[in-house]
Amino acid sequence: MLKIGERSVGLGRAPLIIAEISGNHNQSLERALKIVEAAAKAGAHALKIQTYTPDTMTIDLDEREFHISDAKSLWVGSSLYQLYAQAYTPWDWHMPIFDRARELGMIAFSTPFDVTAVDFLESLDAPCYKISSFENTDLPLIRRIAATGKPMIISTGMATIAELDETVRAARSAGCNDLILLKCTSTYPATAENTNILTIPHLRELFGCEVGLSDHTLGVGVSVASVALGASVIEKHFTLNRADGGVDSAFSMEPAEMVQLVAETERAWRALGQVSYGPTEAEMKSLQFRRSLYIVQDLKAGDALTRENLRAIRPGLGLPMKYLEQVLGMKVKQDVTRGTALGWRLLK
Repeated sequence: MLKIGERSVGLGRAPLIIAEISGNHNQSLERALKIVEAAAKAGAHALKIQTYTPDTMTIDLDEREFHISDAKSLWVGSSLYQLYAQAYTPWDWHMPIFDRARELGMIAFSTPFDVTAVDFLESLDAPCYKISSFENTDLPLIRRIAATGKPMIISTGMATIAELDETVRAARSAGCNDLILLKCTSTYPATAENTNILTIPHLRELFGCEVGLSDHTLGVGVSVASVALGASVIEKHFTLNRADGGVDSAFSMEPAEMVQLVAETERAWRALGQVSYGPTEAEMKSLQFRRSLYIVQDLKAGDALTRENLRAIRPGLGLPMKYLEQVLGMKVKQDVTRGTALGWRLLK
């Protein structure tokens, strides 16, 4: 168990649900603040943005590898620079976004993409940091964030075990004591088939830290299933309405879906409980509705029990079914009326 702000994060607590705005503000601060308010109303526990500029991410060049030509990409036809210019959150928006989130009871933090962004977020007293999958091998950045001593959340998309080992070692050696790894598939959207959430308990075992899911699939099913495998953090991209468009809108969650995510992940967590057999306290009253042995015809003292006058029926106040063969042929020692639960006291 660790703490981010005032909230405990770990298997003993319902999963921390993070709403990721990313570029869904569509370059409108007013819209960004409305997304913050919608996330809080939907029950999200944390609000995350991203801290970079086009120039801290790449160079302004629209050719060769700087041009997105993959026909399957959501961003085909743009240059990397154009994409980041469209998606980035202006740095002077960070404080009003953080303030609004905090006012509404959410943890507010960001993903820095270079050390200048870390320095800036430190000036805003960010309570923790997120590392994106694309930066999870950037060891200098990892070390700079670790040096703040604040909790670090790292998405594991594309990383091999060897790469993650280097990343975790770098984080811990540089001062990070509170680490969360998020299983992530870096496709947009991701499919259930390539999400591989069985990796979640394996990550926990390998690295001895809290583990969660950065979920790019549609719907809530994958996230809910991940809770059963030990996910203590769930991150989902969030928008007001996918139809409004935006760089991440196609795989982002709408408010009604976020309400469902918060409710169902907590329900899944509560359902885990512990290894348990036998009736729970809540089930004790239900025991009476098991089948048991009942006399179903009026009998006189000395009459023998037969399959005609003795049946296994509900409720469960008579002898258990396992005694049926044993009692057949035995005689009752008193008159018995139809509908009497069979007990040893009635038999000779």
